[in-house]
Amino acid sequence: MKFLKPLFWNSKNIISIILFPLSLITLIVNELKELSSKKKFLIKTICVGNTYLGGTGKTSLAIKIQTLLKKKFKTVFIKKNYTSQLDEINLLETKGSLISKDSREEALYLASKKKYELAILDDGLQQKNINYDLKIICFNTEDGFGNNYLLPAGPLRENINKIKNYDIAFINGEKKNNNLFLKLKSINRKIQIFEGKYKPVNLKRFNLKKKYLMFCGIGNPHEFEQTLVKNKFLIKERIIYPDHYKIPDEIFNKLKLKAKKENLSIVTTEKDFFRLSKSQRKNIKFLKISLEIKDIKKFKKLLISKL
Repeated sequence: MKFLKPLFWNSKNIISIILFPLSLITLIVNELKELSSKKKFLIKTICVGNTYLGGTGKTSLAIKIQTLLKKKFKTVFIKKNYTSQLDEINLLETKGSLISKDSREEALYLASKKKYELAILDDGLQQKNINYDLKIICFNTEDGFGNNYLLPAGPLRENINKIKNYDIAFINGEKKNNNLFLKLKSINRKIQIFEGKYKPVNLKRFNLKKKYLMFCGIGNPHEFEQTLVKNKFLIKERIIYPDHYKIPDEIFNKLKLKAKKENLSIVTTEKDFFRLSKSQRKNIKFLKISLEIKDIKKFKKLLISKL
């Protein structure tokens, strides 16, 4: 899905109230999904998902989990084959083995057949007919639950009460959000909560004395900008595209020309870089980011104990 997050998702307002009746459709569809029979697969499964649509760090966390467990298990990423999300598919493919099919069930059957021991699914919590061994839900510290409404009146893919069915919650981002922590615990007192922050791992590739044009098309562009500013990038121009937006050559050439005229270097995200064509990637640098997990030893121990 290609979209820019609507501002009315941040609060309850006249637009969200007008759209609220349509959110009942989302609620009904979700409740019908709950009635489906659950499939259990031979391969162990960890599903990393979200309820707030876009920009919660689930792909970064899936990659981190693979890094933590690849010595203990023969791991594979599972990503449903959405053509609009080829950027995430391409990124995951650079981090480990990947199976991407039109259905997650098909991908899991194939993973079992290929003798993988652990499947890490990037997204899929809302697919209720798969019995995952471990369910992890991600949030951004700044967005939280937004206005608490379901799509389209708000940003939520399912009712927040579904959190009672999940094992672990991740709160990712620079800001501290104690209210989100307390709300998660009020819904599910047994849920284990961890915090993550985005840490650049290739800063040495950049000359921080230069001025930069930043562009990105991700779910939470503000978080990327905050990371750049925190690490002393001088951002003079900001160009934001919809999430998963594939930039046409004509538009991208104008972006490059603008940077050249204003003597700006260009920086983007790793996900955006892998969405560019090979010709577009010339002279484009991306900030490679790793999710830094607080209490990472505790998290790894918990993962292993649940599997």
